[in-house]
Amino acid sequence: MNALPYQDPKLTVAERVADLLPRLSLEDKAGLMFHEIAPMLPGGELLPSGSPWGVATEELIRQKRITHFNVHGVPKQGSEMARWHNKLQSIAAEVGLGVPVTISTDPRHAFAENQGALFSSGAFSQWPESLAFSAIGDLEVVEQFGDIARQEYRAVGIHASLHPQIDLATEPRWARSGMTFGEDAKQSGAVGAAYIRGFQGKVFGKSSVSTMTKHFPGGGPQLDGEDPHFEYGKEQVYPGNNFDYHVEPFKDAIAAGTRAMMPYYGQPIGTKYEEVGFGFNKGVLTDLLKGELGFEGIICTDWGLITDANILGQDMPARAWGVEHLSRSERVEKAINAGSDQFGGESCPELIVELVREGRISEERINYSAAKLLAEKFILGLFDEERFVDEAAADAIVGKPEFLAAGEAAQRAGYVLLKLAAEGAAQLPLPAGLKIYVEGLDADKAGRLGQVVGNPAEADLAIVRKNAHFDPRPGGFEAIFHAGSLEFPSAEVARIVEICKTVPTIFDIYLDRAAVFPEIAEAAAVVTANFGSNPNAFMDVLQNPKLAKGRLPIELPSSLEAILASKSDVPYDTASPTFAYGAGLSV
Repeated sequence: MNALPYQDPKLTVAERVADLLPRLSLEDKAGLMFHEIAPMLPGGELLPSGSPWGVATEELIRQKRITHFNVHGVPKQGSEMARWHNKLQSIAAEVGLGVPVTISTDPRHAFAENQGALFSSGAFSQWPESLAFSAIGDLEVVEQFGDIARQEYRAVGIHASLHPQIDLATEPRWARSGMTFGEDAKQSGAVGAAYIRGFQGKVFGKSSVSTMTKHFPGGGPQLDGEDPHFEYGKEQVYPGNNFDYHVEPFKDAIAAGTRAMMPYYGQPIGTKYEEVGFGFNKGVLTDLLKGELGFEGIICTDWGLITDANILGQDMPARAWGVEHLSRSERVEKAINAGSDQFGGESCPELIVELVREGRISEERINYSAAKLLAEKFILGLFDEERFVDEAAADAIVGKPEFLAAGEAAQRAGYVLLKLAAEGAAQLPLPAGLKIYVEGLDADKAGRLGQVVGNPAEADLAIVRKNAHFDPRPGGFEAIFHAGSLEFPSAEVARIVEICKTVPTIFDIYLDRAAVFPEIAEAAAVVTANFGSNPNAFMDVLQNPKLAKGRLPIELPSSLEAILASKSDVPYDTASPTFAYGAGLSV
C-alpha cells in the first residue's frame, strides 16, 4: 500500500499539513485544540478507566481525539516514562489517521514540588530553581541547562516544555516568583532567550523541545500578591502604570523563536484592555501579541479556564475570571475569538464541534489552529521515526553523570553571599576542627564540617538554614502555594537572633520568593541565599566560597510596611530593602 503524501518525510511541512488537514474530521481537528493532563502511574502505567484522578488517557485519545498531554508524575527511571510515552503513541497510531501524541511537562529539574506548576527532578539531573539562572548571570550556563534538559526530555518522549516562565517578580509576595528569572525586564528577557535557545537548539527540528513561554503579557503584579489560580487573586493591577515593562521579556522570547505562548489567568484592572482573563482577551492576544509583536506561533491557554474541577481533593472553579457568567460553550467561543489556539487542562472538544455546527465559529478558524498544531508535530518528527523512543537508552541519558555534575555546579554557583564575617569562626572558608551546632542541615552530613554538638552554647559556630516564610493555606491544591506574609513569626525571629548572640552564626535562606528578615540579617555573622541546593552543594560553598557566583535577582524588603507602600508592577521599589536587587559579595 502506497504511503499517503502526509506520510512522506521528503515533502515540506507545509505540503504534509496541506494533505493531512482535509483528511481529518471536525472531531479530529477539535481534539487537536485540547492539551489535557495525563498522570503517569508507577512503572510507566497509564491511568485506567474509573480512576478518581480523571478520565483514562486511552479514552481521551480514542473517544476525544486528544493528542496533546501534559504529563504528571515523577518517574524513578527514565525508562518508566519512555515506556509510558510509547504506550500512548501505540494507541494514537490505531486511531483515525494515526496523529501522534505530543507530550509536554512543567519544569522538572529542580527541588520544588507543586503539581500545578512544577515537579522535583526525580530521575532527571537536578538544578536550582529558575531564579538561580539570573543570579548566576552566565547565559552559557542557561543554554547548557536547556540543552541538557532537552536531551533528557527527548530521551523519554517529552517534546514540549510548559516553560520558561518569564513573568517579572515585582510583587514580592507572589507565590510563583521562584519560577521566574527575577524582577528586572532586561535580565529576564536575556535569560529567557538563552533558555529557549538551549531547549530548541540552533535550528528547531526533530531533536528540539518546543518551548511554551508564559505567562503573556506577564504575571507578577497580582493584587496583594495573591495568585490567580484562586478567585481572590484574579485581579492583576498596575498602580505604577507599568504594563509595558512586563511585556518586554516576551519580545526577547519571540526574537529567540519560542514556539508557543501561554497567557495567564489574571484579569487586567485599570488598563486599556477588557477586564477579562488574558486567555479570553482579544486586545491582548490578537491586537498586542499577534498584531503589535508579530507572534505567529501557538497560543495555548493556561490550565482549566472552561470547566470546574477537583484538584488534589479541592473543588476549584474554572479560572474564567471576568467571564464567570458565560456558559462553558460561550467561554470556548470567546477564547477562540480572542486568538487562543488550544485549551490547557481541558478535554471538551465536543464544545468546538457544537460551535462549528451551530455556525458560531467557522471551520476555517478551526483549520487555522489545527494547521499550526499539526505543523509542530511534523517539525518535531513525530510523524516519522521520532514517534517512539528507545526505552533502554533512556536510562543511559537521563541523569547521566556529566548532567548531574553540571546541575550540581549550578547549585553552587547560584549561591548569593549577602554578608560575610571578616574574622572569627564564621569566616569563609570555614576552618577545620570546629564544634558546630546545626539546624536545617542533617547532622550526619554536617559532620564533614566539624564536630556537631546539640547546643549553641557548646559550639564554636552555628549554621541555621531556613526556607522563606509563608502562611499555610487550607485545601489540597491551595496549600501547595507559598503565599501570605514574608515575615517570620516574631518568636522565631527572637529565637534565631538569640542563637546569633550566643555563637557566630551562618544563616542560609532558600528563596522560592522574597523574605523579610532584617533582625536576623543584622545579628548573623554570615548570610547566604540559595534557590535550590542539596546539602553537599551548600557545604562546598562554605568550604570554598569562590564557588558562589550569585547576585540577587530580586530585592529582599525590610518590612511588610515597605511592601505595602510599594507599587506591585514596579521593580525593586521597596524603601530601604535589607538586601537590594543585585546584592552579592565575592571572596
